[in-house]
Amino acid sequence: MNLKYKSDWEETKKRYKAWWAHDNNGRCGMWVTARLKGVKPAMLPEVSSDPEVKWRNLEYHAIKIDNNQKSTFYGGEAFPSWDIGHPGHDSMPVFLGCKVKLEETTGWVNPLCTVEKYETDKLVFNENNPHFRFALKWQKFAVEKARGCSVPPVVTALGACGDALAGIRGSEQLLYDILDIPEEVKKADLRLIELFIKYYSCFYELAKEAAEGSSAWFPLWAPGKFYPLQNDFAYMISPESFRKVFMPSLEKQMEFLDYSVYHVDGEGCFNHLDAILEIKKLQAVQILPGDGKPTPLHYLPLLKKVQAAKKNLHITLEQNEVEEALKLLSAKGLFIHVNNILGSKEDVETLLKNTEKWSHDR
Repeated sequence: MNLKYKSDWEETKKRYKAWWAHDNNGRCGMWVTARLKGVKPAMLPEVSSDPEVKWRNLEYHAIKIDNNQKSTFYGGEAFPSWDIGHPGHDSMPVFLGCKVKLEETTGWVNPLCTVEKYETDKLVFNENNPHFRFALKWQKFAVEKARGCSVPPVVTALGACGDALAGIRGSEQLLYDILDIPEEVKKADLRLIELFIKYYSCFYELAKEAAEGSSAWFPLWAPGKFYPLQNDFAYMISPESFRKVFMPSLEKQMEFLDYSVYHVDGEGCFNHLDAILEIKKLQAVQILPGDGKPTPLHYLPLLKKVQAAKKNLHITLEQNEVEEALKLLSAKGLFIHVNNILGSKEDVETLLKNTEKWSHDR
């Protein structure tokens, strides 16, 4: 069925299915949005200035999200998602006992394992953890509020493959661990992937019917179990350590999922691209240079390496870069997230028509 805020949702799902299959779509995938004029937002209720309270006020977020969705035109493969943001209270380290301090736009997680000895048997699924219980409440709430209007994502930003362990152990200590006891680190990370599967399954089971598959904090949709893979901690380690310590858990996580994109976040993680591209089941790679860095087009050899490996490529560009990108890259398997919010629905439609003309297999 189509959605209140995405009238061509049925067609959009077909285009996503073709993109995941690396089929020719007629044009590259496009996420492009615009503001709709003349839409009057609902009045937001008063909300506590305490971030700990504000992040948990789901009724406040429901009105805020609905205001945004009804005033947005979602063009191409863009779609409305019922997502309030992820400051850390919905992550695996917090579900496993780490304390989190929430702020207005982010959060800070305090490491749990500060002792010298790894005790992975103490990392256990705890269905009574209050943050996990709230995340389940949030997921159920999102499904009901999104029904018929938008897509309810698997709401948590769980983290896994290095990042969750960095949250539990602390990044500095984990760097020492990789040098001193790499086998213990690998064992612990594999254990965390087992827990990731348990946690993810809880949220996916709640969301899959309403989402007709799944979405996540990463703005893509898939007709089965989808989650973005990443290891931002790997920015600080060598390609050798990445392969030895983290590739086994990454492959295990990918075997569980039906659809995955690897979120290569920052120049330091580009060193691991060769290892990532070797994973046969991986369908897509995002190249994200990071804040303050040049456009992804500055790293053209990396982008072409992804396409040469027959993986889908996801990049975020400004509107005025789209034509140039399609002169340099194959449209087959390419997905461009346009960073600008365009001025009108007509601007979006014009860009999409031009994209069809600019898109070629190369």
